Amino acid sequence: MNGFADHGLDESAFGEKGGFTEGLRTFDAFPKTKPTYTRRSSTGGYTTLALILISAFLSVSEFTQWYRGHENQHFSVEKGVSHTLQINLDIVVPMKCSDLHINVQDASGDRILAGDLLKREPTNWGQWIDGKNGQRVHALDSGAMEGEREEDTHVGHVLGEVGGRAGGKRRLFAKTPKLRGAASDSCRVFGSIEGNKVQGDFHITARGHGYMEFGEHLDHSAFNFSHIINELSFGPFYPTLLNPLDRTLATTPSHFFKYQYYLSVVPTIYTRTPTSPDLTSSNTIFTNQYAVTSQSHMVGEQAIPGIFFKFDIEPILLTISEERGSLLTLVVRVVNVVSGVLVGGGWCYQLMGWAGEIWGWRGRKGGEGVLHGREYGSDAEE
Repeated sequence: MNGFADHGLDESAFGEKGGFTEGLRTFDAFPKTKPTYTRRSSTGGYTTLALILISAFLSVSEFTQWYRGHENQHFSVEKGVSHTLQINLDIVVPMKCSDLHINVQDASGDRILAGDLLKREPTNWGQWIDGKNGQRVHALDSGAMEGEREEDTHVGHVLGEVGGRAGGKRRLFAKTPKLRGAASDSCRVFGSIEGNKVQGDFHITARGHGYMEFGEHLDHSAFNFSHIINELSFGPFYPTLLNPLDRTLATTPSHFFKYQYYLSVVPTIYTRTPTSPDLTSSNTIFTNQYAVTSQSHMVGEQAIPGIFFKFDIEPILLTISEERGSLLTLVVRVVNVVSGVLVGGGWCYQLMGWAGEIWGWRGRKGGEGVLHGREYGSDAEE
């Protein structure tokens, strides 16, 4: 009928070929457009470049977050049997070293003469209060250095500070600044002592006050229990980690003043291997955190002035672990981010194009009311 047969032509040769492969075209979810029907523009090029930059930025952010990992905190009852607890102290009191009496007494009834185990060195109060020793001091309730203490609660920072600066060597207290002609009006008490891992009381009082002992009582006018706490920690000594009482200052003009600090000590493990933390590994650190409250006030002459630290060991173990997702998780997140940016950017570009077309059509429609430069209805008025 169409004359193809008269010229020896087969009409089926001009249609789509059959077969299984050609039949799959009906399931194609990605229809193609011929290049001759597409038009490129500079606006589309700028939009594509912007989407590529946004995708790259978000991909780098996803990789950085994956590399840093995330932290989990797990509380459990502390297992095993513990016997001793190391106490690390570095405090400066504006009194003579011979006038200070230092003791530790715990709930088991043991009494440790900490004054015989800790080092005492004469120093000058101004060398510590002015920050000449290289560190700043502040009042306990001032809220200073909260940012630095917050960093010491993260696994990465703790492992980096302790592992990077320790170098496998025994950690020592800083040296006492030389007097260099200044008067020695204060005493620095520092060192580490071993005590029972039970509730206890660590206190600094004046000679002849607080305990029945032989010798002369110190004159009340020599009392001055103002103090600077450079270090107070429990467990292994890590000088780079900040504790709540580290670098704190307390002063009083009264001779009869009682400083009382109540501490709740929590055993803590920082680790990058949460399943089975190895305390001997460089990726795991065991230490103790503590919370502190202060109840300090003036007392009468019949009471005992001094500096008292009352600590209690919590029966729980806090494990702070740093975990990182699998590489497949990272790939899935990056693909989701990139695809979401491209799809969302494409929609925004199309909506902007449609809005531009509508705006242009309205503009043209407003000018179409003129024929040969005259508005509709002007002939009737003439």
